[in-house]
Amino acid sequence: MYEEFDSRLSGVPAKGVTGVDRENPRGGAMIRPSTLANHPHDLRDTAKRHLPAIVFDFLEGGSHDEITMRRNRADFDALRLRQRVFDHPVIRTTRTTLFGQVASMPVALAPIGMGGAFHPQGEVHAARAASSCGVPYCLSSLATCSIEEVAAAVETPFLFQLYLMKDREINASLLQRAEQANCPALMVNVDTAVQGRRNRDLDNGVSIPLNLRIWHVLDIVRRPRWVWRYLRNKPTLGNLAAYCPDGHDLPSVSAWAEPRFKGAVTPDDLEWLRNNWSGKLIVKGVLDPADAKIAADLGVDGVVVSNHGGRQLDSAASSIEMLPRIRDAVGDSVELVLDSGVRSGFDVLKALGRGADGCLLGRAYIYGLAPFGERGVAAALQLVAQELDEAMTLTGTADVNALPENLVFGL
Repeated sequence: MYEEFDSRLSGVPAKGVTGVDRENPRGGAMIRPSTLANHPHDLRDTAKRHLPAIVFDFLEGGSHDEITMRRNRADFDALRLRQRVFDHPVIRTTRTTLFGQVASMPVALAPIGMGGAFHPQGEVHAARAASSCGVPYCLSSLATCSIEEVAAAVETPFLFQLYLMKDREINASLLQRAEQANCPALMVNVDTAVQGRRNRDLDNGVSIPLNLRIWHVLDIVRRPRWVWRYLRNKPTLGNLAAYCPDGHDLPSVSAWAEPRFKGAVTPDDLEWLRNNWSGKLIVKGVLDPADAKIAADLGVDGVVVSNHGGRQLDSAASSIEMLPRIRDAVGDSVELVLDSGVRSGFDVLKALGRGADGCLLGRAYIYGLAPFGERGVAAALQLVAQELDEAMTLTGTADVNALPENLVFGL
């Protein structure tokens, strides 16, 4: 995998996906350290310094008292990996497939709304980094860059994530645009019947319309680099702006879109999508085995086990806790990908050991995107790859597609 990551950071396009399977003289995978950060906390700390507090809190916060968000991390930390000392595979491979796409490691970049608030043309930067590093990327329907802008920027096919609107003509139009961009899979969120109240955002005046206080404005102007980038870019909701008659700025399109979101997704909606979308269909936001079984019976191709990063139902279970139960419910009939709380390569290996086929990274890559753009996303992926390879070495794991028995225990 070093070829993908090293070439990306040096500005030379990658030539293919090989996986972490190169032998070095010490018997490990040749993954060079990131030039931007020694570990993921470096990227987070840099993002916090770079972003205004209201933007960083929008990224970092969860719903209500943030119990679910904290549980996501606590439950990952409670899991333990089985260390082996006499079984160190010389050649280790992380190459796999996710959502029908070849992946250099079992990771994809999650759909993140309003990426342009973190970095100009944030979604284009993320898609380019994902392409060069050999991992799938999913574009949010609430992205600041449109499907067409991202498709023009990368040759690698990307997934499209849909929040259903009340108007099925708009939904059908978005599906058609995604098909024209050769998106191989559609990911539909099913966990937003209502939006969880996010106290940090309310306290910061992040609402429609904005309700900023003087101290928020003072904090913003102390980040001149971010202000200059934001004003120069003037992000909007690129995928929805075409349907909004009253303007193309972020406040106007957001105000137009909010009452038009459908909210709850029903089995009938999934059947409609199955009949109107020819590619793979993935549902995101499932946290209960019964719901996973319903989705599988309706013919979806994949399920993303997720609590929306702790941003919806507070006091819900963590995704990593529910993953084995959902795997038991659906068996191998659908692809299972874990989302929420994943920060490192160690977390990725833990999720695989609990039954996941792969993981979505969200906040973990935005920490790199915010200050550094494409190079920062590539650096975040490089750190995850390095950690995953280290974890595989010390657990005697030669291949992410054939894990040792009893790799993970706890919970």
